[in-house]
Amino acid sequence: MNLLFVFLQAGGGEDYSFLIMMVAIFAIMYFFMIRPQNKKQKEIANFRKNLEVGQEVITAGGIYGKIKEIEDNTVVLEIASGVKIKIDRNSIFANAASNQQQAK
Repeated sequence: MNLLFVFLQAGGGEDYSFLIMMVAIFAIMYFFMIRPQNKKQKEIANFRKNLEVGQEVITAGGIYGKIKEIEDNTVVLEIASGVKIKIDRNSIFANAASNQQQAK
């Protein structure tokens, strides 16, 4: 009986090591996955908020265009000479000028 009691007490320490390991894994995931993603989302939201007429942008679908009009939630892009499309502001993904500079 006493031996069984000793084994039960000894097994209790493993619960804390498992908990510590799970907390460490969550912390690693936070710093390498969640935090950088939140930072990227804030940068994109700030970019969308500061859009200007005449700026060249890329949509989430990969369409390059120049901003002609900006409304509350929509943007009118000119994608070719005389060809304009109206898109949601949230579908604008990146600045085309900075993207082309990075490619060079």
